[in-house]
Amino acid sequence: MTTYYSEEHEWIKVEGDIATLGITAHAAEQLGEIVYVEQKETGDTFEKNDEIGVVESVKAASEIYAPVNGEVVEANEALADSPATLNEAPEGDGWLYKIKLSDTSQLNDLMDLDAYKAFIG
Repeated sequence: MTTYYSEEHEWIKVEGDIATLGITAHAAEQLGEIVYVEQKETGDTFEKNDEIGVVESVKAASEIYAPVNGEVVEANEALADSPATLNEAPEGDGWLYKIKLSDTSQLNDLMDLDAYKAFIG
């Protein structure tokens, strides 16, 4: 399983043609206390850079952008009742979607962990 990171502070863990997608711990920390998550539905398709959700915190609302093309095969419905999971475990139980990748070559445009750590300084 390989994890990739986007400049918009999303992570994507790839296993075969299915990937789990969420926001990074850095993003969750910058947002502060998350109080609401707006998500796409299972079956929704999207293209790279499309808005695929919104995370609202006590500080601000932040759009989530797709780092790759794909289709939602599962949304993390637990976030509707406990959006704070995004703060507690953003790269674990706080995942947003499981997606079916439609163009795995787009992963080449993303960063590995070392590059992401350098990116956020």
